[in-house]
Amino acid sequence: MAIIETKKLSKKFGILTAVESLNLKIEKGEIFGLIGPNGSGKTTTIKMLCGLLLPTSGTAYVLGRKVPDKSITQSMGYMPQKMALYEGLTVHQNIEFINLEKWRDSL
Repeated sequence: MAIIETKKLSKKFGILTAVESLNLKIEKGEIFGLIGPNGSGKTTTIKMLCGLLLPTSGTAYVLGRKVPDKSITQSMGYMPQKMALYEGLTVHQNIEFINLEKWRDSL
């Protein structure tokens, strides 16, 4: 089973296409990076995988569940680039603070 899989995943904002027909399969144990210039859809893709943005079309699966699915948010965390780590907290505390589990009921 793939840990992350997308099938023709797309996201449009008005006339702007941020992600177009993304097919992706990441197996357990693989290390994968999204690399590209600003505006290439990396953050939009991650937000769709986390259930923070709904795709315009296509499907995404995380841990075998179709996104969005509130039950998988306890297994993932998302920290946007604009958010800095809090220096007064340990790494573990920062991770706990930004864990989607705390915010899943508002998704």
